[in-house]
Amino acid sequence: MTAPAAPAPVTTLSAVLLAYSDRAETELARFLPADTQAPIELHRAMRYAVLGGGKRLRPLLVYATGRAFGAALSELDAAAAAVEIIHAYSLVHDDLPAMDDDDLRRGRPTCHIAFGEAMAILAGDALQALAFERLAADPALRVDAAVRVEMLRVLGAACGSHGMAGGQALDLAAVGKRLDAAELERMHAHKTGALIRASIRLGALAAGCRDEGELAALERYGRDIGLAFQIRDDILDIEGDSGVIGKTAGKDAANDKPTYPAIHGVAESRRLLAELTGDAIAAVGPLGARATELVEIARFIADRRS
Repeated sequence: MTAPAAPAPVTTLSAVLLAYSDRAETELARFLPADTQAPIELHRAMRYAVLGGGKRLRPLLVYATGRAFGAALSELDAAAAAVEIIHAYSLVHDDLPAMDDDDLRRGRPTCHIAFGEAMAILAGDALQALAFERLAADPALRVDAAVRVEMLRVLGAACGSHGMAGGQALDLAAVGKRLDAAELERMHAHKTGALIRASIRLGALAAGCRDEGELAALERYGRDIGLAFQIRDDILDIEGDSGVIGKTAGKDAANDKPTYPAIHGVAESRRLLAELTGDAIAAVGPLGARATELVEIARFIADRRS
């Protein structure tokens, strides 16, 4: 019996997901303070950090999950913008000289190179606050107060010591050290995976999903694509071109940072990537046609070029 052909690589998004990405860009521009308002330089730095680049993966996950459970796009805009604003804040701080010391992000100078370290720190601080402000107050988010508070809790947990900040702390502590596979997975489940899982959870909450089985399936999906995203990122750091990936290729190896290829080798990393992608798709299989966009996103994560 002939084995089924592997699915074709997904290196570009469908028209529906591209429309979600465009919508996210519009909502982000609307949510951010105008750069004509004082303090002008701070607002310029905030807009620079958020707009004009990036895959908008986290907003896509909010929209795709929310739509799978019947939410209107307008009901998902606040959560979609909030997760991307949090992501942008984390990149601004991660790029600082005291952290990863990067000078290229999304194909242009990092925020601290463009605006100075002090303004970049303030921009990150202000972006984090803005995300919670918008999620707390957006009138189009039609959920009761208890659900809105839960959404704020989910986003806060993704930012803190058991989320991105904790993951970055583990990352900094791991430089020059040899981590085992479990330690590496733990680090990235915090640093990268926490906000990805939160994006999915926020989309489900905004849509009114309360089914514990469906929420558990979404959690498994989020866990698997979060790790898959990081493995693909690590592979691109080795094989990618700075002009394509939009950041400095080879930086992880140069800084002696633990990565999946460094621990497992490239071939095993590719196998793990394929396995996690398959597991993620299987996790949302019970949702049937409702999961079509989530499946596409999982495949895109595995095949992306930047």
